[in-house]
Amino acid sequence: MKTDLVVAGYIFNKNKVLLIHHRKLDLWLPVGGHIDKDETPNEALFREIKEEVGIDVEILNKSDIPAVGNVKQNLAAPFHVNIHSVGDHEHCCFFYLCKALNAEKLKINGELKYFDWFSKKDLSKNYVPVDVGNIGFKAFELFQKLKQ
Repeated sequence: MKTDLVVAGYIFNKNKVLLIHHRKLDLWLPVGGHIDKDETPNEALFREIKEEVGIDVEILNKSDIPAVGNVKQNLAAPFHVNIHSVGDHEHCCFFYLCKALNAEKLKINGELKYFDWFSKKDLSKNYVPVDVGNIGFKAFELFQKLKQ
């Protein structure tokens, strides 16, 4: 089966995380999408978030190793990686912890039906896919540690 590389961001604002309701998949998911040819995961994440919800983010799980010597750029390390089915193919998804920089400008595109900001408790609602909720719980745990 074909496997595509994709990224997804658990985007926080005011102790809530953004989920979108994807029109084609009919699921509540974090914002994200495919990594294009010659694109880094960081670039794909910023592009997908801008295209889907129109906001800017800061990736919180960045490397603190200096970019010196032969290193051109350090990329953020995903806090979780999985392979999941999307019907006719699979996604190898890199999940990132993000903070919304301009949440007030949020506007969804035509790929999406809705958006909402979810509390940690909201991730247990029956319409949130269990895997999305479980990864979201981990995102909340990491986000709380970063705030301390």
